[in-house]
Amino acid sequence: MILVIVAKFIAVIVVGYLLGSIPFGVLVGKRMAKADVRQHGSGKMGATNVLRTAGKKAAAVVAILDLLKGMLAVLFAGLIWWGLSTIEGVSNSWWLLSSAQVTAGLAAVVGHIWPIFLKFRGGRGVAPFFGGLVALCPVAALFGGEALILGAGLTGFASLGSILGVIGVYTILVPLIIMHGFPLEYLIYALVGTIIIIVMHRDNIIRLMSGKERRLGDKVDSLPPTKSTG
Repeated sequence: MILVIVAKFIAVIVVGYLLGSIPFGVLVGKRMAKADVRQHGSGKMGATNVLRTAGKKAAAVVAILDLLKGMLAVLFAGLIWWGLSTIEGVSNSWWLLSSAQVTAGLAAVVGHIWPIFLKFRGGRGVAPFFGGLVALCPVAALFGGEALILGAGLTGFASLGSILGVIGVYTILVPLIIMHGFPLEYLIYALVGTIIIIVMHRDNIIRLMSGKERRLGDKVDSLPPTKSTG
């Protein structure tokens, strides 16, 4: 039984990581703007850098696809884990299921940040984090998403919005777990994800404090004039 559980955890980690590693930002940038977005702006493959370097349409596509990476990681973890409760000796596997889904979601975040397909140079993990949360706990995802949108919209800083969004997720999960019995594993997901994402925004935090952070509407170095900007 223990070997089966370990094998399934390894499986959800591998699947989650590989899903997270799919470089949609790079693929969409090359398709819609005929350029590698990593050679412009922040050098990241996330939707914010795609917005600045390849346009709104490309950024919207990337944001949706990166959200799906986290969602699918969690959903596939559920499929992989399905039927574990029928194994002799496992009378209640709900906490194992939620643990596996949380692990898969975090693996997708890690894969997005350090993708094996791009020599471990990816994005900051925000979209896959929220994608995984949509599959785990839509209420927390909605609250955190609103905090992200309001924070970015009111300040003009996508980085600050992202940080406020993940902190908002952690904040709302505390009462949901204490008062409404949501799985504690969701809070672990939020805590680990929040720490990772804040650490990945450390350069943005430094620029915010020094007044040098780019706003959402700021342009970066232009793409080659002969290329379409999507």
